[in-house]
Amino acid sequence: MYKYRLMAPGPTPIPAEVANIMANPIRHHRTPGFEEVVKEVKVGLKWLYQTQNEVILFSSSGSGAMEASLVNVSSPGDRVLVINGGKFGERFGKIAKAHQLEADIIDVTWGHGVSPSVIQEKLEQNEYRAVCVQASETSSAVEHPIKEIADIVKKYDQTVLIVDAITALGVINLPVDEWQIDFMIGGSQKALMLPPGLATISVSEKAWGLIDKATCPRFYFDLLAEKKAIQKNTTAWTPAVSLVVGLKEVLKIMQDEGLPQMLERHAKMASSIRNAAQAIGLKLLSPEAPSTAVTAIYSPEGIDSGKIVAGLRNHFNMTIANGQDDYKGKIFRIGHLGYYDMLDMATVWSAVEKQLSELGYQFELGKGVAEIIKNL
Repeated sequence: MYKYRLMAPGPTPIPAEVANIMANPIRHHRTPGFEEVVKEVKVGLKWLYQTQNEVILFSSSGSGAMEASLVNVSSPGDRVLVINGGKFGERFGKIAKAHQLEADIIDVTWGHGVSPSVIQEKLEQNEYRAVCVQASETSSAVEHPIKEIADIVKKYDQTVLIVDAITALGVINLPVDEWQIDFMIGGSQKALMLPPGLATISVSEKAWGLIDKATCPRFYFDLLAEKKAIQKNTTAWTPAVSLVVGLKEVLKIMQDEGLPQMLERHAKMASSIRNAAQAIGLKLLSPEAPSTAVTAIYSPEGIDSGKIVAGLRNHFNMTIANGQDDYKGKIFRIGHLGYYDMLDMATVWSAVEKQLSELGYQFELGKGVAEIIKNL
C-alpha cells in the first residue's frame, strides 16, 4: 500500500493544521469574530503581495479573478494586449472576447517567455487598456519577465498591467508596489495551500482610477463594491468562510517561515527536479525560462507521457500532470509549489525513474535521485 501523494501543479497538499482549523464549526460571516479574521488576512496578504494596496477576496476560482480584473477596468470596445504562451494566456483572450473587448494576441511558443520588446512595440502602435500576462504559465512551465514588462507598462497612464500570479504567488519574488503591478491575481489551491474556491487580487491606485470610468457590466465581480467591503473587514457577498479562516492560518505559516526562505525553498525544489531530469537524459520544455512552480519534462521518445502519469497513479498512488493540448502525451508536469520540501522531490523522482525503467527507457537508475540527494 502507498499513501496518496499529490504532486501536480494544483490543487496542492493542505497542511494538517490548516485542514483542522477549517474543520471547526463554521462561523457566520457577518459577525465581529469573522471581521477580525478578515482583518488579519488583509494584513497577511499585503505582506505576501509586498504592497500597501487593497487586496480583494473573491469566492471563485482564479479564472473568476482574471475576469474580474479585465471587466472592472474596461469598457466595451477597449483594446487589450494578451500574451498567449499556454492555456491560461489563451484564457485571458477568451475572457476579453466574451466581454466585447478587442484582444490583440501575442502568441508565444510553448516553453518560451515573451520578449518585452514585442510588448513595447505593440504599445507604441496602439492604445491598450490592459496588458495581460501570466507570471508562471502552468501549462508550459514558463516564467514571463514580469519586472521588464512592468517597467514598460508603467509609462502608459491609461494602460494597466494584469498579472496572473496564480502559480507564482508565494513562489517567486513579485513585489507589487516596487514593480508597480496594477492587478496581481492569486488562487487558493496553489502555494496558498488551501482547497480551490478562493481568489485574491491586489489593485493599484492607478487601476482604481480607471475602474471608476469603466463601463463593462459586472455584478458579483464588482471591485468597487468589494473595495468598500474589505475596508470594513468584510466582503460584499457571502464568502467561502472556511477558506478565509484557513487562509489566516496559511499566512501565519508563511510568515513563520519568512518570505526570503520560502522563495528560496521553492527555487531549490525546482532546480532539483530540473537537474534530476537532465541527469538521466530527459529534456525540459522550458529550459531558458523555467517556472519555479512546475516543471514540464519531455517524455522519452516512443513513450507516451500519459503512461508515466498513469503508472504513478496506478502503482504508487501518486498524481502528477500530463501535458495539455498539443503537448498531451508528449510532456509530464511535476508541481513543487506550496506544502512541499526536498524529501518530496526525492520521493516523486524515485517514482518517475522506476516507472520510466518499467516502460523500457534505458538509463542509470537512481542517477536523477542522486542529484536531488546532493541538495538535501
